[in-house]
Amino acid sequence: MIQQIDYFVIAPPLALALVAGLVLLLDAFLPARPRTKPVLGLVTLAGVLIALAFVVAQAIKGGPPQSTFCVPADLAGPTRLCSFVADGFTLVFAGMVLVAAVVVVLMSMTELAGGGIPVGEWYFLLLCTLVGAVTLPASRDLIMLVVALELVSLPVFALTAMKRYDGRASEAAVKLFVVSVVSTAIMLFGVSLLYGIAGTIYLSRLAVVFSGQAPAPGLAETTALATAQSLPAVVSVGVVLVVAGFAFKIAAVPFHSWAADVYQGAPVPVAALLSVISKAAGFAGLILVLVAGLAGQAATWAPIVGVIAALTMTVGNLLAMRQRSAVRLLAWSSVAQSGYILAPLAVAAQGVTPRLAGGTGAFPAGTRSGAVGTSMAYLVIYAAMNLGAFAVVLLVSRTATRNELDDYRGLAFRRPAAGLALAFCLVCLAGLPPGLAGLFAKVFVFREIVEGGSGWLALIMAVNTVIGLYYYAVWTARLFTPPTAPVLARHRPTPTTWLAIGVAFAAAVLFSIAPQLILDMTTLSAFG
Repeated sequence: MIQQIDYFVIAPPLALALVAGLVLLLDAFLPARPRTKPVLGLVTLAGVLIALAFVVAQAIKGGPPQSTFCVPADLAGPTRLCSFVADGFTLVFAGMVLVAAVVVVLMSMTELAGGGIPVGEWYFLLLCTLVGAVTLPASRDLIMLVVALELVSLPVFALTAMKRYDGRASEAAVKLFVVSVVSTAIMLFGVSLLYGIAGTIYLSRLAVVFSGQAPAPGLAETTALATAQSLPAVVSVGVVLVVAGFAFKIAAVPFHSWAADVYQGAPVPVAALLSVISKAAGFAGLILVLVAGLAGQAATWAPIVGVIAALTMTVGNLLAMRQRSAVRLLAWSSVAQSGYILAPLAVAAQGVTPRLAGGTGAFPAGTRSGAVGTSMAYLVIYAAMNLGAFAVVLLVSRTATRNELDDYRGLAFRRPAAGLALAFCLVCLAGLPPGLAGLFAKVFVFREIVEGGSGWLALIMAVNTVIGLYYYAVWTARLFTPPTAPVLARHRPTPTTWLAIGVAFAAAVLFSIAPQLILDMTTLSAFG
């Protein structure tokens, strides 16, 4: 059997992979001069933009979901089995990742301008991470999901340790490596249990098997009847392990302790990558496995996700209140934001009845029409706000070694553009006017979980929103407070720094002006 490959469907990750190879070749053969650093950065940026253009072209083409790496119809049976699907869900996540990657590449050009970090290796590893992040939301089988998730994670270890002879960076890389290995082992154990019971790796087939719409392949009817009592317990263990594995990836409680140390030790662009791109990939995988593959087991995982969401937003906010370091505050804030993103998933699969026959769409019929889309919308809005904050933090870090909150006193007077951009992003994260993007994002989530019947979770979210106001307001107030100590010599930021701030700030303003566009796009994309 010769499998046909639709290269247009896989064009975005393929373009990123080809540019990654080109960056290595250019790094090896170009003269070792300072002028070659911007060249590699521009090539990387061009590769990201080309991949984004392919995503836009796929979205414009429209029509039914495009797929490749599919099992022939005569072998697949009534359910179409494909490993790579470019539907609305895939395109929204890929577009968000690539736009965020533009900001991260611009920040990287600023970080690498100071020297001390191998430029070619940095951009190669960054592009490899992006290949995994773009591939993951298109993955529709367990093997591709695991491989794509590891492709997101593994290069970040090296990126974190790229600052040679920096003890904090090395410590952060080791912590991230250990956490990632443990999470992968836990997730693989859960995946193996699910595969062992269902006899398939495809999410669409898992959905119908675990919902009772079809028997597990390879099991005789008598055997299936004999194990009917023990089957739910084994499946529940597999579901819990898979949820735990993804909880490590998104820094959800109780698997959150690594976040602050890793964010602080890593270079600022890597911290931004972890807080947005890596987190988005983790959420894409979690949504696909739970809602697309295990919707029939929602009675098992929905309460777990609800409890994890409540704990994550509470612990993240309480720990953020105690921070004096800007990066550590953003790290714990990122943990709290993960709780808000998780909350709608607790009601995402209410009343789901997967169909035995169907197309390649991501989610089965009956999934709550707004839950998955709400999580996606919040994640998109959060990405813009957080990247804007990290871009300004990168600017301040060039003159403030410790990068504490006190270093931001009077920033709105010393650098009005940067100070106002950071103030707007922090106000957005807090959910206060004029940062309407964050306010609407929280309203979307609150409305969805109330309509889903999780009033207790909505109450916890409301309390945490008030708690979060404190540390965002304290940081914002410092921006407009005269400094108590003499200010260090002014550092002239590179144009790429201002461009990164401008892109993120423009996105946050756009989402504040037209939040309904994001909600409509993500809600519709989650089902087409």
